[in-house]
Amino acid sequence: MNGHVPVYNLPAIPPADVTASSVAARANLRLILGSASPRRQQILSRLGLPYLAFPCELDERPQPGETPRALAERLAREKAQFAARQFPGDVALGADTVVALDGEPLGKPASSTAATAMLHRLRNRSHHVITAVAAARVDSGGLPATWVQSGITEVWMRNYSDAEVEAYVASGDPFDKAGAYAIQHPTFRPAERLDGCFLSVVGLPLPEVFRVLTAAGARLPRMDRKLIEGVCPACRDLAELPLS
Repeated sequence: MNGHVPVYNLPAIPPADVTASSVAARANLRLILGSASPRRQQILSRLGLPYLAFPCELDERPQPGETPRALAERLAREKAQFAARQFPGDVALGADTVVALDGEPLGKPASSTAATAMLHRLRNRSHHVITAVAAARVDSGGLPATWVQSGITEVWMRNYSDAEVEAYVASGDPFDKAGAYAIQHPTFRPAERLDGCFLSVVGLPLPEVFRVLTAAGARLPRMDRKLIEGVCPACRDLAELPLS
């Protein structure tokens, strides 16, 4: 079923109580986030889940013949495994988002020209956003056991103007984002509607995250419904989440 994009403005990352240094000092640390993405950090922080952010820099170019979904799953798995090797005994979470237009993955733009071209290609039509998440844990033999899930959301972009594209690219926001856009951007608001998980487009779908972390043995609290709805208004996936 098609749905309207909810109003969703991620706040700034909360201060010291969720920074890497303070979280690492907690005796019950169980979750390593293998990502530098501020959006993924914001989501975990808003949910109150303690974590240590450990960025993983990988070559994100697709391999020959690799589909967008296979690309997202491979990169999420590699990020989780890399982080897990650095923190034996803890559970590492990796995620990767791929924007696919007509089966072609659109990566992060390397220049203003590339960002503008991507946004022009996406304008006034639909595309797919695939986000994969993976959890990994290093066992006693030093080999990471890994669990992977992925989902696909279809997004319809609105018919934004050239002037809007120019202003958005000039803001610098597109350059760390697959497909050169953030669906939750408060002024550009590029999407008209979507079919699927909204947080998957942001970069961290909650049902998949909870499934892989639970499978990996992470100790996760049951979540207050208001916390979930604060992160994802009008969430479609409440029945799949561990609510208190």
